[in-house]
Amino acid sequence: MTQIPYRLARMWHVGAFALALGMPMAVAPNPVAAQSRAETLVVVSEEGPATLDIHGATANVPTHEVSWNVYDRLVTHGRTELPDGSYAYDYTDFQPELAKSWDLAPDNSSVMFHLRQDATFHDGSPVTAEDVKWSLDRAVAVGGFPAIQMGASEMKSADQFVVIDTHTIRVDFPKPNKLVLANLAVPVAQILNSKLAKSHATAEDPWALDWVSKNDAGGGAYKIDGWKPGNEIVFSRFEEWKSGELPEMKKVIVKQIASAGTRRALLEKGDADLSFNLPPKDFKELAADGKLKVIGTPVDAELLYLDMNVTMKPFDNPLVRKAVAYAIPYQPILDSALYGRGVGMFGGPEKVTTTAWPQPSPYSTDLEKAKALLAQAGYPDGFDITLSYDVTTATTREPIALLIQDSLKKIGINVTLEKVPGADWYTRLGNKDMPFLIMSFKAWLNYPDYYFYWTYDGVNNSVFNAMNYVNPAMDELIAKARFETDKAAYDEAVKGFIQIAMDDVPRIPMVQDYRDVAMQPDVDGYTYWFHLTLDYRTLSRE
Repeated sequence: MTQIPYRLARMWHVGAFALALGMPMAVAPNPVAAQSRAETLVVVSEEGPATLDIHGATANVPTHEVSWNVYDRLVTHGRTELPDGSYAYDYTDFQPELAKSWDLAPDNSSVMFHLRQDATFHDGSPVTAEDVKWSLDRAVAVGGFPAIQMGASEMKSADQFVVIDTHTIRVDFPKPNKLVLANLAVPVAQILNSKLAKSHATAEDPWALDWVSKNDAGGGAYKIDGWKPGNEIVFSRFEEWKSGELPEMKKVIVKQIASAGTRRALLEKGDADLSFNLPPKDFKELAADGKLKVIGTPVDAELLYLDMNVTMKPFDNPLVRKAVAYAIPYQPILDSALYGRGVGMFGGPEKVTTTAWPQPSPYSTDLEKAKALLAQAGYPDGFDITLSYDVTTATTREPIALLIQDSLKKIGINVTLEKVPGADWYTRLGNKDMPFLIMSFKAWLNYPDYYFYWTYDGVNNSVFNAMNYVNPAMDELIAKARFETDKAAYDEAVKGFIQIAMDDVPRIPMVQDYRDVAMQPDVDGYTYWFHLTLDYRTLSRE
């Protein structure tokens, strides 16, 4: 049987592609349509942006993708090629974006940024240091997540952003720290067209949050051509972009499709080019089938875990927490609930010898040891407990919860499952009223002290410390590591707080997830990024 060349087969899907997007349908493939398809990327996603402004209170992960592609930052990261031919960002390598160069003070107390003089926003106006200052002022002033993120590297006040001249700005740090560049390369450090945004500001909304939530105020590699909330968002290449090599894709269309089955079918038919957020089972099957390119990258600075609220009985007892840690069915969770799409974080050594994070805990499934610890803790007959999870993550969380429920029953712990509506999940986390829950956390910056600051630190006690865990010895080590400049002292502090986490076990590590993506075989240049969204700038067709 004669095989149809892949590129020709893709051309035959142009008609279906056009219908799916409501575009005029070509009667037959033609060179113009083929060229248009070659320069257009179609992404199918479960969820679309809740707002176009990452500084807005309703910003979600798809908003991060908008920010990354529509806005520039002062600096970005380099990337490295992985063995499978894909790429990953390099958190140790900082590269120019809007800033063509910078001078870092010897003690990390300030950075002087020299801006490109040819950079413009999408409306053609030049990018100036005043735009940079206004944007960074905005990030620290709006409150919520943007302010907390900036504050993690001690950027907390507008007087830290000092305009020197039209194309030079200095950022001052009252507490020198290792994140001075890293935290200016995250999505919330986006640079907005301040004159455009301010023209839509009001006394009640001085930062134009309402207008920017619906409009493009950027100067990044892509412009927003159109947005139909709940349906699709369309991007086109900004031909005057100067902050990097001009992307190959002229247009990116992100279609919001709730059904994972439909997203998979569109990929398999060739009517869509790429998708995240399929269930692990689909990624496993698609990888085995071999017709699509499936890439799974272990998510750095990420952990899927069980939290036990240490202020609630019986989890105020460390022996109970250890008993539960020995009763978790780790391997079945990885194999059956996640279909092998991750790295097991269990069965590690008792003594912490590395600063790597995440790293396997010393716990593995041992029901007899679990029973003995429960009896020692004063619960020989077990107890009743509620295990909660976010219902929007039920594809993986529900099978995990059922496996845990079944395993804990064998040592006398009766588990009732609570499916928390997604709209209530972060409120419940903030209330710290759930005794036992399944969750994951991904830190943008790949430093163990940064991760622990967000999730274990009792002084910060953020919403992600659902354990309600406060340990002054750990807090002291986290604070020391955050600002330590001596590597040996830093390593000692990091190993110290990881050891406390493993010994005291308020949180039970289970798996380091994969960031899975499926794409057509001719899509090239995919790059894994810490923000877990798609960088359109690096994508091309082979």
